[in-house]
This record gives sequence, structure tokens and C-alpha cells, in this order.
Amino acid sequence: MLSRTEPDRDDSGAAADGGADDLRLLDAYSRAVTGAVDRVAPSVVWIHVERPAGRGGRRPRGAGDGPESSSGSGFILTHDGFIVTNSHVVHGATKIEAITSDGHRAVADLIGDDPDTDLALIRIQAPQLTPAQLGDSQKVRVGQLVVAVGNPYGLEATVTAGVISALGRTLRAQTGRLIDNVIQTDAALNPGNSGGPLVNTQGEVIGVNSAVILPAQGICFAIAANTAQWVAMQLIRTGRVRRSVIGISGQTVPLGRRLARYHRLDQSSGVRVFGVIPGGPAARAGVQEGDLLLSFGGRPVRGIDDLQRYLGGDAVGEPIEVTVVRRAERVRITVVPAEAD
Repeated sequence: MLSRTEPDRDDSGAAADGGADDLRLLDAYSRAVTGAVDRVAPSVVWIHVERPAGRGGRRPRGAGDGPESSSGSGFILTHDGFIVTNSHVVHGATKIEAITSDGHRAVADLIGDDPDTDLALIRIQAPQLTPAQLGDSQKVRVGQLVVAVGNPYGLEATVTAGVISALGRTLRAQTGRLIDNVIQTDAALNPGNSGGPLVNTQGEVIGVNSAVILPAQGICFAIAANTAQWVAMQLIRTGRVRRSVIGISGQTVPLGRRLARYHRLDQSSGVRVFGVIPGGPAARAGVQEGDLLLSFGGRPVRGIDDLQRYLGGDAVGEPIEVTVVRRAERVRITVVPAEAD
């Protein structure tokens, strides 16, 4: 006869313990989400926009020739009424209204609009506003729990939750420029969420909800909070974001192996200059059509997106050395970028 050397196990008790652990985990998740919502919800606003007829696409039959309306989201940045939202929410608007979480409705003024980052700043006059707390988007991690709050399809104060799916994405703005350091999340976003906050479990804004990929599910994007803070400060000071230009048109082209070996290049592409604006910074510096642009200020230029990224406001009026290949000869030229119109 076999004898047992281990104590009998109460399977029902083990199952009960496992179920209790699951419930505790679910309760902790729920507390994290509800806590984040409690902190940020008072700062979220519903934005209603009117545009001239024909600006928003095809109109329903019988809609008439009146202004077109749309809606989006935003969040209060300061006690004195500055609100962050997306550029595509308010761009071209003839009238903007913001409705706060307590139901106060106010006409908003457009302070500044930066389509290159899909961010905009509006301002309202309203009592007892609650600003959102900005977090540091450089500290977020892939897999971190996040919560999105907004007004999709006019459904006020809708909450979705998910995780950060990826960091450091790039997103193409409607102007053609790349937006850097974009956050990818699977927290569900829909039309109307645009401009609303993406927050961490402390209720700190780490991103501005901006876009989804259709018809994919769970692939959504938010502009990083650090970018939003920088743009907002520029818009508060001057109403615009300074950027620089050198006055060329070009195209990303691959480098031939022979050219790359001859010049000992670590890159496989550059920018071919197809046009030089007369009297512009590049023309004054001696850049010519046909030049192959390889570096800007010591940084490699692998394509148009690299060049646009380097042409920030801090480059205005600063002598910068660029390297081009002209008829197989490497040439160094000093260009002084001008401020973009």
C-alpha cells in the first residue's frame, strides 16, 4: 500500500485564493483608472467649431449653405483660460466654443495654430477653471497604463484605457512635415477625441490625442506632452512657432555605392536640390541646382524629413555649414537660414 508523504491539498481553497487574487488585481486596475479620470476630467473641454460652407467636405443633401460644424476635445492648460487642442480641430474656424466639465459654455479665441505639429491654443474667459497637470513624456515607458478622455461623436467625457504600445513614432502632419516623438497607444480613440488628453495613472497629461489608423483597431497616436508644452509656450508668447528655411526644393534620393565608397559616407541617401529660390539663403550661399545635400550643421541629411527637422527656430540667423556633393566633388558651404513666413 502506498502512503502519502505530502499533506492533502484543498483544491477548492486554492481556487478561491486564486479568484481573490484576480479580484484584487482588477480592483487595483479599476482604482488606477478611476483615480486618473478623477484628476483630469475637470480639465477636459468639449470644443464646438463652425467653418464656412465647403471647408469640411461634402455636405448632406438638404443641409443648405450655412456654416459647417464639427467638434473635438481639449484640456485646460492654465487658470486664466488657455486650452490645448489639435490644429485640425480648430483650423479655419469662424467660431469656436468650449464647454467645460461643469457645463459652462464660452466663446473661445484662437491664440495660435501650428499645423506642423497638429497643435493649437485657444482661450476662454470662465470662472474657476481647473488646469490639467502636465507630465514628462520623456519618462513614459512601453506597456505603461494610460487613459484617454474626450468627446467622441459628441459623447461627452468618454473614458478609454489601454497601454503605451510604442514610443518615438513619427506622424505626418497635414503640411507634410513629420511630427517627432509621437506616442502610440491602444486606448481607443474616435472622431471627437482629437485634442483631448492622454494621461498616466497619476492623471498627468503625457500626450495630446491626435490620430488613428483606419480601418486598423488599437493603433492610435498622441502628440507628446513635452512637444505640446513647448508649442503652447511659443503660441502664448508670439502666437506662432518660429521655424527656419534655406530656400530650396529637393527630393530624397539614394546614393550610389561608388559615390558612397569614394566619399566614405555612412549614409545611403541624401537630398537632391531641384530648385533654389532666387535671393534666398541657399542662393546667397552658393547652393546650386543638382547639388546633393549630405549634411547640415554636422548632422547627416538622409532625406527631406531630416532637413525639415533641423530647420527649427533656433537656426534662424545662425551660420550653419552644409556639405554637398557637386559633380563628384565634396563642397562645404555656409548657409544662414531665414525665418519662415
